[in-house]
Amino acid sequence: MKQNWRIQGIDHDLSQRGLIMGIVNVTPDSFSDGGRFLDTGRAVEHALRLVQEGAGILDIGGESTRPGAEPVDEAEELRRVLPVIRSVRSATKTLISIDTMKANVARAALDAGADIINDVTGLRGDPAMSRVAAETDAGLVVMHMIGTPRTMQQHPEYSDVVAEVRAYFDERLHTLESIGIARERIALDPGFGFGKTLEQNVMLLRALPQLLEIGRPLLVGVSRKSMIGKLLGDDSLEARDWPTVALTAHMRELGARIFRVHDVKPNAEALRMAEAILG
Repeated sequence: MKQNWRIQGIDHDLSQRGLIMGIVNVTPDSFSDGGRFLDTGRAVEHALRLVQEGAGILDIGGESTRPGAEPVDEAEELRRVLPVIRSVRSATKTLISIDTMKANVARAALDAGADIINDVTGLRGDPAMSRVAAETDAGLVVMHMIGTPRTMQQHPEYSDVVAEVRAYFDERLHTLESIGIARERIALDPGFGFGKTLEQNVMLLRALPQLLEIGRPLLVGVSRKSMIGKLLGDDSLEARDWPTVALTAHMRELGARIFRVHDVKPNAEALRMAEAILG
């Protein structure tokens, strides 16, 4: 199956070669690396290192979406991310994604040089986000989530998590196409850990080939997430890196094409090895 993702008018063929999305959290409270890259200089240095290690996309965010996270006001989010985006854009042509739920932040980030809007609410959280998407040529990541980051893990319930996530994606694609957003611009993210129990996460992971039938590239983000710690019986973050690498290779075999990770180099190597074996 040919898989194209149209970003700023350019089609990126992901059929044979997927993309690693390196995480750049400009936040004090992200679950894995909160506070490490809050300083603009350190964040830019980190981003450029991820490019050297094999990141095809840099996902820059100024508001944590970990379970229970408190909202960040727009002015503060802009203050965190815009200097980083401008500096990274001046130093590399690598694709830049803005990880935000706010339309004004997305628009400002695109003006500063970002290429992709990565919205964990699936462009539903801010009524103006769909308009920003329709008025630009940005690539879009539409994620599935129940509730908000603050409430999503309280009591996530589904009658059939795979069927409901698939129905959600069908609705989002139809709705966004109806306002003039070409589906070729959209990648889909099942939202591992966003309003799902461990069992539901595992069911979704196994069902990636079914979600692939929708016809859009799948972006997956399991890097260092608690589902790994629960499966291993080890709560330490450092114990989750190599299992993340294993999942990258496995999910590529199942059909995912974009992998949002903290530790770029080993995941990039696992991705390329899996693709070499797949041919």
